[in-house]
Amino acid sequence: MAWPVDRPRRLRDHSVLRQMVSETVVQAVDLIYPIFIVTGSGRKEPIESLPGQFHLSPDEAARVAAEFRWLGGRAVMLFGLPSYKDETGSSGSDPQGPVPLAIRQIKEAVPDLAVITDVCLCEYTDHGHCGLISGTRILNDPTLPHLAAQALTHVRAGADMVAPSDMMDGRVGAIREELDHNGFEHIPIMSYSAKYASAFYGPFRAAADSAPAFGDRRGYQMDPANRREALYEVRLDLEEGADIVMVKPAGPYLDIIRQVADFSDRPVAAYQVSGEFAMLRHAAAAGALDYRRAALESLIGIKRAGADLILTYLAPEVLPWL
Repeated sequence: MAWPVDRPRRLRDHSVLRQMVSETVVQAVDLIYPIFIVTGSGRKEPIESLPGQFHLSPDEAARVAAEFRWLGGRAVMLFGLPSYKDETGSSGSDPQGPVPLAIRQIKEAVPDLAVITDVCLCEYTDHGHCGLISGTRILNDPTLPHLAAQALTHVRAGADMVAPSDMMDGRVGAIREELDHNGFEHIPIMSYSAKYASAFYGPFRAAADSAPAFGDRRGYQMDPANRREALYEVRLDLEEGADIVMVKPAGPYLDIIRQVADFSDRPVAAYQVSGEFAMLRHAAAAGALDYRRAALESLIGIKRAGADLILTYLAPEVLPWL
């Protein structure tokens, strides 16, 4: 009998050897923790659609951010739920809004934590769409100054990076021009470049109170069936000045992450969205899988596909495991 000469199992038999030859490693610095900011003070309210996540007032957000940093976390992403909404989403650029207030308090409490802000109108408009409207039509170009104003407000409050998620054409260029014109040419932009019109956003829309009042977002978010279009979107954002490009969602679009990583000469982020997180939590609660192993495996898969950074609600839980 001819015994095998090549034996891949040799490097799997010992736990230390397995770690030594591991090709993909998820580190604390790879993870960005999304946080939902509400108005007021002393508020820490469970989000029903996202088990283990909370609506936090700025002071509570600063406390949670400090705890996250103590665990080894390095960056958070802020989403705002304002006290008032209107047709143009004007509260999004209010310097006294929940996000600017949270930025200031977080930076005061944890100066070395990177604070990134989501830039979009959907949380701030009374119709829930990511742009201005005329009847049922979503207006592209008139939306751009509002997004730029929101980004500038966040940066003036102390944000270290802004992340436009609206999918309006030209918004990266508009934001870059506004920041540069006001002396913030050093602030990077992480663009939601390939953001798909996904069913996996459901829990987030409930958490952010941002479901559209009419229609859907397929007129500006990408068709899940499209692959080549992702590179088109990424190329445009890079040409307009994006410093990091993002694919969203992550898990169902690992092929897109790989394609974008091969194409882009700048870092690639991926957002493990609310639906992906909720599936893990609910499946574990039902006894269908080992939560810790499945959570880590999901992040390894995203990193292996080519993501340099991962936005995930798992971040505080997995940091001790790393």
